[in-house]
Amino acid sequence: MVRTVEEKVIFGDNGEAARIFGQLDGHLTLMEREFPVQLAARGNTVTIRGEEETVSQVRQVFGQLTQLARQQEVLTSQDVLQVIGMVKKGRAEESALLSQEVILHNARGKAVRPRTNGQKAYLQAIQQHDVVFGIGPAGTGKTYLAVVMAVLALRRREVSRLILTRPAVEAGEKLGFLPGDLQEKVDPYLRPLYDALYDLLGQEITQRYLEKGIIEVAPLAYMRGRTLEDSFIILDEAQNTTPEQMKMFLTRLGLGSRAVITGDITQIDLPRGQFSGLVEVQQILRGIEGISFCYLSEADVVRHPLVQRIVEAYRRRNERSE
Repeated sequence: MVRTVEEKVIFGDNGEAARIFGQLDGHLTLMEREFPVQLAARGNTVTIRGEEETVSQVRQVFGQLTQLARQQEVLTSQDVLQVIGMVKKGRAEESALLSQEVILHNARGKAVRPRTNGQKAYLQAIQQHDVVFGIGPAGTGKTYLAVVMAVLALRRREVSRLILTRPAVEAGEKLGFLPGDLQEKVDPYLRPLYDALYDLLGQEITQRYLEKGIIEVAPLAYMRGRTLEDSFIILDEAQNTTPEQMKMFLTRLGLGSRAVITGDITQIDLPRGQFSGLVEVQQILRGIEGISFCYLSEADVVRHPLVQRIVEAYRRRNERSE
């Protein structure tokens, strides 16, 4: 027989409770959608009603959110969904440990931290190796965390500039058929890199650094023939490089430089019959000292929980096809 229980959770004060409940109790609504429970908030107290096991999970979520609320001024829906996901997987303790590992604060003062053990290992690899490959599905934070580490290296004066690049290949589109001059043609492909910079540094500082050449965001083709010294270089969407482009990029590294190469080998947009440089490089460079390959999975997805389910569904479909 299923046992229905009712429990109360009391927070430190009304201000703390308000941050956890969200604007107009939006976070509570989100939790009711993710768990079959009823939540009633009053002052600094919330009452949870539901099946005993589910109520225990929701209590764990509130415990994790309380820790986060005491470390950062604002809790977002993404924070709540991430904690819910960890608790549902039985990884609440892991979430608690990760919440304490702040890497830096973004332009809005929000703490940036690894959300999963996979992300933590990826960040450690970037700290310890000159060349790191971050390979995994959408939503695992490959690009964003690479930019985080680049900004951190710049702040610590470990490098003098950041170079962010992508191959201008997307879903079969050709630059010649897009409107505008060359810069207007390639900017949409580089937008995710700009977005990460704006979030971490703010738009004003990012624009100033771009004007001074401290930050460069450019298509991969612009890297040919250069030697990049004292730089933190990120190659994003590397699954869309050819083997020749991958070799060209890797041989641009100069003294004092580090590189992070990110990509998702399940989303290759190269023309049919064209081999991916990211797929090939895994066999060529594996085992070389100073180079690390980090593999993130659907367990590391930090977007909406549905993204994790979508990634898993496609993975199963691909396995059946193979």
